[in-house]
Parts: sequence; structure tokens; C-alpha cells
Amino acid sequence: MISIWRENTPLSFVRFIYIINPMPTIYKTMFLISLILMLMSLGLFLIYGLKLGIDFTGGSLLEVEFKNLRPEIGEVKSLLDNLNLSNASVSQAGDRGMIVKMQEISEEKHQEILNKLSDLGEMEEKRFDSIGSTIGQEFKRKSVIAIIMALILISVYLAIVFSKIGGSISPWVLALGAIVALLHDLLLPIGVFAWLGHFKEVAIDAPMIAAALAILGYSINDTVVVYDRIRENILKNRGEDFNQTVHKSIKQTLVRSINTTLTTLFAVIAIYVFGGPTLKNFSLALIIGIASGAYSSIFVASPILMMLHKK
Repeated sequence: MISIWRENTPLSFVRFIYIINPMPTIYKTMFLISLILMLMSLGLFLIYGLKLGIDFTGGSLLEVEFKNLRPEIGEVKSLLDNLNLSNASVSQAGDRGMIVKMQEISEEKHQEILNKLSDLGEMEEKRFDSIGSTIGQEFKRKSVIAIIMALILISVYLAIVFSKIGGSISPWVLALGAIVALLHDLLLPIGVFAWLGHFKEVAIDAPMIAAALAILGYSINDTVVVYDRIRENILKNRGEDFNQTVHKSIKQTLVRSINTTLTTLFAVIAIYVFGGPTLKNFSLALIIGIASGAYSSIFVASPILMMLHKK
């Protein structure tokens, strides 16, 4: 009866549940939760998109620090409106600082803004960056290429390293599990920053690309540790049920994964709390990515191995 059902039923959600049925319940539950989170993050990205900073779109960034009382954001916005910079965004930085992001401006306009800001109180210019739109577009293109190349090289590396694992599982299935886990770890921060960009005006800048690549490196490191233990147990216990081998390997590496993740998170959380406004988004992305990286090695990559090891 079951064999007839399997031969004639199209690949559907019901059959998907049948395929993952041999897995322990905890993996089925957490894997389905992961799928839901990935779909939610993808939905937020498709609906709201990412608010790109001047590193990608081109423009100018001005950071000043007032010596005494900092003016209100509304006062600065009104001043910029009078200078025909109505699209500029203003945010606070630290106790007395202020950051203004606007379209690309000339040096003459830059000095005019500084003169007007000085009327609001004694202040000092901390930073001024200006990036052309062409350079911004080129940087965006290269950032996407860097992430795609990283994913391709990681999958090839895994297929080569685990090519001698034996007949229990294809090395390309291992690579697929790792890539899906990496996409999971990238999608979650993307969903969060799509929401923050729409509701909190949080923009993506150059350090976020560094954060994305760091997340990829951290996540694959944790996944490789689990995979390597699976390989050892397969070679030592030939004939053992594959799902049980994966479950045993996860239990053997669980404490190591938790300890490594926590110690890394403590450092990144310290950066988030004490690192200042320029590092807030960078460290927040790392916090989300590192936490999801440890999670995905267990509840995304491993369930995919359990589902596809016979395919």
C-alpha cells in the first residue's frame, strides 16, 4: 500500500512530510520552523526590499559633534530643507553627535551646510564621505558577486573534502545541506534589516557585506564540524541507521557548538553595546547570523542529509 502510494503520489507537502518522517521529531519540528522563518524573511525582503546606504547608491555622509547641547532632529531637517536637501536623512550618534546622509554634494555645498549647522551651536566635523553613483553601483555588483562566489567555492570544497565518505551519502548532498543552511543564515538577517529599513530607516552599508561574508565563514565552520563527526561515525559504524548516526554525531558536537557560539556572541554583543553607532548594524547582523549559524548546522543542514541520503 505504501509503495503504491509512493510511486503514484506527486511531490507535495504531504509526501514531503512522509519523506522526513524517519527523522526524530525534534528535527522535523525545527526544520519546519526554519522553513517558515526563511519564507517570512524572504517575504519581508520582497515586500520592503533593503534600504541601501550611500556606499551602494552614491551620496554624501556628514557626521558632526556638538560641543554643548545637541539640536533636535527636526531643527536640522528644517535647515536642510531650506538648502534644497529635503531627501536627506538625519540620525543621532552618541551623546552629542549627529549624522546626515544626503545625495552627492559639492564642496561648496558641504561648507554651506557646516556654516548653517554652526548656527545651531558650536560643533566639530568628525567625518565627511562622498561616493559617486557609478562607484556605488559597481560596489553593489561586486558585493553580490563576492557572496555568490563564496557559496559556489564552499559547495565545491565540501564535495571534494567529503568525497571519500563512502556509499552512505553523496558528497554533493552534503554540499547542498550546507548551502541551504548558509542561505538560511543569510535570509534571517536580510529579513530583519528589510523590516528595520522600512520602519526604522536603517540602511545597508559596506560593513554589512563584511558581516555577510563573516556569517558565511562562521556558519560553514560549524557545519563542517558536524559533518566531520558524521563521517567518522559512518566509517566506524558501518551498517548503522544513517539517521541515528547523524543524531549521535550532533549530540557529540553539541556542547562544542554551544560553547563556541556563546563565546563569540559575547564578544559581538560587547561591540553592539559599546562600539558606537557606526558599528550597531554590523554587530547586529553578526549576532543574528552567528546565532542562526549554530542553529542551522543542527536543524537545517542535518535534516536535509536525513531526507536525501538515499536519493
